[in-house]
Amino acid sequence: MTEVSDALAPIGAVQRTKVGREATEPMRADIRLLGAILGDTVREQNGDEVFDLVERARVESFRVRRSEIDRTEISHMFDGIDIHLAVPIIRAFSHFALLANVAEDIHRERRRRVHVGAGDPPQDSSLAATYAKLDVAELDSGTIADALKGAVISPVITAHPTETRRRTVFVTQHRITRLMRLHAEGHTETDDGRDIERELRRQVLTLWQTALIRLSRLQITDEIDVGLRYYAAALFEVIPQVNADVREALRSRWPDAELLSGPFLQPGSWIGGDRDGNPNVTAAVVRRATGSAAFTALAHYLVELTDLEQELSISARLVAVTPQLAALAEACPEEARTDEPYRRAVRLIRGRLSATAAEILDRQPQHVLDLGLSRYATPDELRADLDTIDESLRGHGSALLAGDRLALLREGVHAFGFHLSGLDMRQNSDVHEEVVAELLAWAGVHPDYASLPEDERVELLTTELSTRRPLLSDRARLSELAHKELAVIEAAAYAVVRYGPAAVPNYVISMCQSVSDVLEAAILLKEAGLLDASGSEPFCPVGISPLFETIDDLHNGATILQAMLDLPFYRTLVAARDDWQEVMLGYSDSNKDGGYLAANWAVYRAELDLVEVARKTGIRLRLFHGRGGTVGRGGGPSYQAILAQPPGAVNGSLRLTEQGEIIAAKYAEPQLARRNLESLVAATLESTLLDVEGLGDTAEPAYAVLDEIAGLAQRSYAELVHDTPGFVDYFKQSTPVSEIGSLNIGSRPTSRKPTESIADLRAIPWVLAWSQSRVMLPGWYGTGAAFEQWIAAGPEDERVQALRDLYERWPFFRGVLSNMAQVLAKSDLGLAARYAELVDDESLRHRVFDKIVEEHQRTIAMHKLITGHDDLLADNPALARSVFNRFPYLEPLNHLQVELLRRYRSGDDDELVQRGILLTMNGLASALRNSG
Repeated sequence: MTEVSDALAPIGAVQRTKVGREATEPMRADIRLLGAILGDTVREQNGDEVFDLVERARVESFRVRRSEIDRTEISHMFDGIDIHLAVPIIRAFSHFALLANVAEDIHRERRRRVHVGAGDPPQDSSLAATYAKLDVAELDSGTIADALKGAVISPVITAHPTETRRRTVFVTQHRITRLMRLHAEGHTETDDGRDIERELRRQVLTLWQTALIRLSRLQITDEIDVGLRYYAAALFEVIPQVNADVREALRSRWPDAELLSGPFLQPGSWIGGDRDGNPNVTAAVVRRATGSAAFTALAHYLVELTDLEQELSISARLVAVTPQLAALAEACPEEARTDEPYRRAVRLIRGRLSATAAEILDRQPQHVLDLGLSRYATPDELRADLDTIDESLRGHGSALLAGDRLALLREGVHAFGFHLSGLDMRQNSDVHEEVVAELLAWAGVHPDYASLPEDERVELLTTELSTRRPLLSDRARLSELAHKELAVIEAAAYAVVRYGPAAVPNYVISMCQSVSDVLEAAILLKEAGLLDASGSEPFCPVGISPLFETIDDLHNGATILQAMLDLPFYRTLVAARDDWQEVMLGYSDSNKDGGYLAANWAVYRAELDLVEVARKTGIRLRLFHGRGGTVGRGGGPSYQAILAQPPGAVNGSLRLTEQGEIIAAKYAEPQLARRNLESLVAATLESTLLDVEGLGDTAEPAYAVLDEIAGLAQRSYAELVHDTPGFVDYFKQSTPVSEIGSLNIGSRPTSRKPTESIADLRAIPWVLAWSQSRVMLPGWYGTGAAFEQWIAAGPEDERVQALRDLYERWPFFRGVLSNMAQVLAKSDLGLAARYAELVDDESLRHRVFDKIVEEHQRTIAMHKLITGHDDLLADNPALARSVFNRFPYLEPLNHLQVELLRRYRSGDDDELVQRGILLTMNGLASALRNSG
């Protein structure tokens, strides 16, 4: 095996990331404060032996970073460690990761205040900076109105196996954040006079005495609850604010354009609707997911109405209300407070909303008020009554009152409706084929649908979709699979009727490879009453979204879309949806299929081709980006990623998945949520309204260069992952991928099918496992070899200069290299070498790991050659600070994980060993922040 030398040392140890000490000293002081409090807590609660081991591990980890000792010394510290000592050490470093996250978030807020206070220009990714760019562009109202017609930005929250923190931990972390925010502002006491440091100690003690993870396997219901907690934490406050602010800012610039009549930000969810490879998603789960979301929305409105009723104590003896407000107040059946029309009007609204809750919810929230009134049929009716209050308040000079709680509530109802967030349905095309074949056989339409060629399938399905005749009757005897699939879709139909069409906005088809794959999903929607294209007014409230995932599918995506739209039947459905067609692009499986660079380029090429189909057919294309948290699954900074889309690909609308630790990192606090949602909106506006690609007439030659390099990268990646004998065994032994499935992490199996194939392995465990072992392979492998081979195939100086030019001018190419550099900076092949030692076959270990080491070195060298940066994180000082200041604290977690994996695989079935492995996974995921 390659020697563990400087080539395998942590990136920070070799490059000595240069971080301005003066600028970062406040953050380091915060880390020292929280670390000291945690250390004191560990000593007090678990004694000197545990504390001394934690402190020794911490000191030795920093010595490793400074290259003062070989890391084998720290690894030997944990050889044979008593599991009762190991678990609290793991917990200590995991808690430190959580606290370091807080310190870094507070520091980012502090630096922004410094920039604002210094009068610096607004920073890119802020709305202020975007508005300044739009002002310079001098766009006309017609252009803006057309570009932003039907504009929607939808972050879609998705379940993730490492985001398993209990609600208590979540809440305690919030309290620590609030206290540290006060501390950063120079306060020593809270508003009610409590000593901040003492309160921090109280919260850290609570954190230490609270279990980080659940003992039982995570259920989908747990994941649903985790996803919903972000609304109360931040989204109920921030989404309405951002929607209102953006609409006001744009309309003030283009008052004649009538922009953004609908809410710009509309959140979505996959939790409870994504059954691709997850047999645990049932009709009951869909009912639970949609019902819990609706409950969360209506419960929030009722709380706000209760508070609003108390606040609006305005007397009719002192102000003149509008006739509409007076009529609303008079409709309240209670006779009290006759001179307080606003309170009576709000009370009436609360009574009607309570009647709505009684009819559509399975359980009733607090603050319901039974006045015997009729329910609101739609959210628009509720908004109309709230608008009546708003207009009356503004009519007698009370705009300040109208612009506070009432304004947020009005905007909230606009964005969240009665459904809160749209639940996408997703299933694999193979399942659709099997179920539709069964339905067609039962109905006597065709005995063997699966045997038909594609053109005959399309003809048969189109004929069925053009009639109202159902395929099934009550007497139908179907397989368990068919019953389950139909029940799930019927549960979705129930949600559409009960909570409104926005409750289930899309049906996503995984592994979509043909037009018949799309039509099969349409057949199932038709059977549930969600599609009717037989009459003059087609009906389909649920959009059908093909998902192109593999490299080949991405290449063929535009051809499939064109063929879909060539069908008169399908084109009428799209027309009935205001000509919008959504297409989902998969980053995860394409990466697993072809590697980092090939996957990113395949997505870009697919977007170019899809945009051209949309232009030719006259439809409006909305792209849904299936991005994971990590770069290997399409992650990376959202602002740069959106700007890196090809021309016409954003078109005013964007949907993207948000997963795992990324959700907490972005949306756990109002300030975090505001900044990250602003970033999404800013990038969407710029990509839609400005020329951000920067290639101009040189686009085609640039595309040709990437075609060549991506092909080389795919071959290099395939040579390792698909063609190296024993690679799957190496992967399973050198990473904790098997334990991800066996230790009750997440609600879904790690593979879509019970096979040993990499192709059937889900993308999350594929990326998570490489992240845990610190190889981070999906985020870079194959790229270095591709660049090296392409440069060597021509005049080297010219080709290097061509790549440098693309790096300077092309956001896509710059983003690819920047994201890759982030992954390389987080990788640590010295630690990875320890995981490689878990591979029994020494020959296999050499064969695979040596290739990984060589390509790692090659990729870093190519990054330096193209960008001119010695430092991988030259363009990301925030991550540079993180890597430099706290990555040594990850070292003990990795060593302990290897030690416990070794024991577990040797047959040690101690429950604490299993729990220790799970704790290391969560600690590393929290520290890396984008691990899967």
